[in-house]
Formats: sequence, C-alpha cells, structure tokens
Amino acid sequence: MIAKTARLGAGAHIGPYCFVDEQVEMGSKAVLHSFVTIYRGAKIGNDFFAHAHAVVREFCRIGDRVILQNGVIIGGDGLGFAKQKDGTWYKMRQSGPAVLEDDVEVQSNACVDRATVGETRIGRGAKLDDLVLVGHASRVGANSMLCGQVGLAGSTKVGSSCILAGQVGTAGHLTVGDGTVITAQSGVPSDVPARSLFSGYPAVDNRQWLKTMAALNRLPELQKRVRELEEEIKRLGSA
Repeated sequence: MIAKTARLGAGAHIGPYCFVDEQVEMGSKAVLHSFVTIYRGAKIGNDFFAHAHAVVREFCRIGDRVILQNGVIIGGDGLGFAKQKDGTWYKMRQSGPAVLEDDVEVQSNACVDRATVGETRIGRGAKLDDLVLVGHASRVGANSMLCGQVGLAGSTKVGSSCILAGQVGTAGHLTVGDGTVITAQSGVPSDVPARSLFSGYPAVDNRQWLKTMAALNRLPELQKRVRELEEEIKRLGSA
C-alpha cells in the first residue's frame, strides 16, 4: 500500500506487501523489496535500497545510496524509561529522528534507535554490521565501521574512520576519538583518545592490555613460586 500523500521519485520499484505511509518523500530509483515499511513523514534520498522486512520509522531522514539489509530497524524507540516511586517504569516519548547520511549501509537485524530529544546520526559512508545496536542520541562519524554485535549505549559519540570490532560495548555519554580501533569484546567505560588502539575490559591501550594478559598467563607459575617461597620461609623459621 502506498498512501495518497506519499511522493516517490522516478524509477521506484515497490515489492509486494510494502507499506509507504502518509507524507513520505523518496528520491529516484528506490527499491523496496517485500514487506518493507516506511512510516509517516520519513524523507529518503535517491538510490535507496531496502531488503525484505526493513523498517524506517516516522520522520527519520535517509540520504542517497543508502542500503538497508533484511530486518533493519531505523528509528525504533530508544530505551527511554524513568523509574517511578512505585517501582514501575514511565516511558518517555522518543521524539527525535534517526538520520543516516549518504552511502551508509546497515546490515541484517541491526537497529538505530531514535532519540528522546535531538537526533541519532550515522555519518556519511559508515557501515554497521549484523546485530549492531546504536542507542538513542548516539553519533557515528563518517566512514566508521561497527562490526557484528557492537552496542553503543545512549549518547555515545564515535568519531570518523573508527573501527569497533565484534561485540565491543560502550557505556553511554562518552566519546571515541577519530581514527580509533577498539578490538573485539572490549568494554569501553570512558572516553577514548583519537587514533588509539584499545583492548580489553575495562578498555585500555592495547600495549598495556597485552602486558596484562602476558602477566595473567603466568599467574599459575607465580602462584606456585609463592607457595614454594612460603614453605621455604617456614622451614628456615623452624630450623
């Protein structure tokens, strides 16, 4: 179904069971495979390509040449809840859009949440792998790559040309500087300087992490040596 007030550019292909809501604006040569849903007021550029079951929520903005793989959700509600005195959660309205700039690709089942206030923004040329979560009001810089299962808590700022390897997680309200690489399964609790290589949990400079891991691997040997020294001290004390 295509709403009467929706405006589609020339050369659009709309597959079966798609839904394009009121006041949607879409550029030329868009391709929507089956079961794609575009909510009210979304604005989408030229050469948009959405695979089956992708969703673009209300009033989100998407640039040119953006690709959404299967099951992507752009602009779903962020985790905006406030604890009330009776222990229940009050749901705050998620009014800010998600914005994807030109040449972004988001791969299968990844989610870019909308913002409570302001916006969530994915910079030009950024790539988001399968099962990535970008929390509300976060920003990802141009040409950065978030690999599989990366999770950004709300209001995280990732600079340009960064790489966050698989299963990296960040705490909210922090900044990862431009050109930084964070290795797989690292946990980031605080700001990371530009052009750094960080690893581990809590994430630290990669060289420090490698030294820590080398020491950790020697712990059984060191523990054995401590026991031997303790026994030697006892023997000398009783002599």
